[in-house]
Amino acid sequence: MSVYIDCFNARFKWMTMCHMIADTDEELQEMALKIGLSRGWQHHDHYDVSVSKKALAIENGAIEMPDIREFALLSRKIRIARYEARK
Repeated sequence: MSVYIDCFNARFKWMTMCHMIADTDEELQEMALKIGLSRGWQHHDHYDVSVSKKALAIENGAIEMPDIREFALLSRKIRIARYEARK
């Protein structure tokens, strides 16, 4: 079970943003709380995370994934597993 951060680094207004996902929603919420994100900022199965919050997440054990394609495949795999678990 893990939390993952991508290296998308998209510009949004004055910030640079990336994505944070986790194997379970509980892990995602736990990390969000640790790094100071509001639960209301969650987008379905991920959080958009500023670069400063990304650094905090990595300090708290999140795994940085430098390959955006690998991150996207992992994200899809997690979504499918969660969907299958709800059936």
